[in-house]
Amino acid sequence: MGNFSSKLEPPLGYQNQNNEIKQLHIGGQNNTIRIPLDLVLANRGHTPTVYFYRSHSGAVVNVARLKGAMAKALVAFYPLAGRLGMGAHGLVEIDCAGQGALFVVARSGLAVDDFSGFRPSPELRRLFVPRVEQDSPSVMCAVQVTFLKCGGVALGTALHHVAADAISAFHFFQTWSAFSRDPAAALELPVVHDRTLLRARSPPFVHPDALSVFCPKLNLSEPSGPIVSETFVISKDQVAALKRACAGDSGRVSTFCAVSAHVWRCVCVARRLPPDATTRLTFPASVRRSLRPPLPAGYFGNGIIWLGAAGKVRDVVSSEDLPSSDDELVRSAIDYFELTLAETDGQSAPAGCMPDTELRVISWLGMPVYDADFGWGKPLAMLRAESERAGFVYLMDGGQGDGGVRVNICTEAAILTDFQRLLLPSSSSVLNSNKKITCDKVQYK
Repeated sequence: MGNFSSKLEPPLGYQNQNNEIKQLHIGGQNNTIRIPLDLVLANRGHTPTVYFYRSHSGAVVNVARLKGAMAKALVAFYPLAGRLGMGAHGLVEIDCAGQGALFVVARSGLAVDDFSGFRPSPELRRLFVPRVEQDSPSVMCAVQVTFLKCGGVALGTALHHVAADAISAFHFFQTWSAFSRDPAAALELPVVHDRTLLRARSPPFVHPDALSVFCPKLNLSEPSGPIVSETFVISKDQVAALKRACAGDSGRVSTFCAVSAHVWRCVCVARRLPPDATTRLTFPASVRRSLRPPLPAGYFGNGIIWLGAAGKVRDVVSSEDLPSSDDELVRSAIDYFELTLAETDGQSAPAGCMPDTELRVISWLGMPVYDADFGWGKPLAMLRAESERAGFVYLMDGGQGDGGVRVNICTEAAILTDFQRLLLPSSSSVLNSNKKITCDKVQYK
């Protein structure tokens, strides 16, 4: 796909005037703390993303300025300049000695319009995301700036999930891009690295009701046929119609709840699941505001747990209940991982896809995905470069400020046509449906 060349720049360390060396211990030993929500993601590897930018008149992509801004940002986000490894006691830690982030500059004979569909694919990852999987010890952050023949730019990134969830990652990209636009800019939101805020209780305790909605394990199976990734856009009017159908007489409901429930229902029907089959929807939920007290706004790390809802297919196609978290559920989830981490310690991420009866929805809705303006305009599109596995769905804002939602689904090729037909009906057909969707809040006393 076109000519391609790349150049690996020297490791980009952060400007630490005190030359201090830090270890961010997440494995726990003696005076260090085990952080279960980070440790459970140690085998997930790097999250590959790509930003596409069109050429703008008068805008110049200055690589030296981009690197300088990144070095400045890494002062506050110093774990991203470190390396993942094992400490003296064989426990996981991020060695924050300023080893540096990986920075690659590349040129391609491709244009932005060659990727108009913006679909995740192995080819997209190969072209635009730095290869870091074979590095040992593991690089925490790698970026690749690719100059396209049309004058546009593709910015590929790979951040290790053990260091940050999506909220923390986008905080870093916001900061880096702000420093690139204005080298004199100050850090707007202080970064908090106190991961002891998410340590387990002593002794750990899992609430008896927690596992009814907390879904710590991923059920996997072999794919039944060819797998494809596709992106669809639900318009603003369609989103509004879904939210009205979801809310009914109960008041307002979130875009995530309405769209996730709709996607779940569409997948069940497209797969022609038996009415008496049990189906499950799982999703990562942020714990940052669920805790009492809430986590600081600038907390850097992983603040997610996996929740789920299950039911018979006949019930799901007419009514879905999506749970949310509270402090006790979050603490129970942390304690659960504290008690069970030994079962997965050192294991690589499992292979396979979600069973036909299961779906996982990851939401980047409402996150500052399109705020990454480095001085040459906001991105035309941002997406995960490669889908993680079949049965995963990503939800993102439309990107044009029109209130729409982009739905990226990785699924069996055989159901894609039916899924599209079900996903994108006319607004009137949704409004006239007599099927009510409900979204209940789970509380623990």
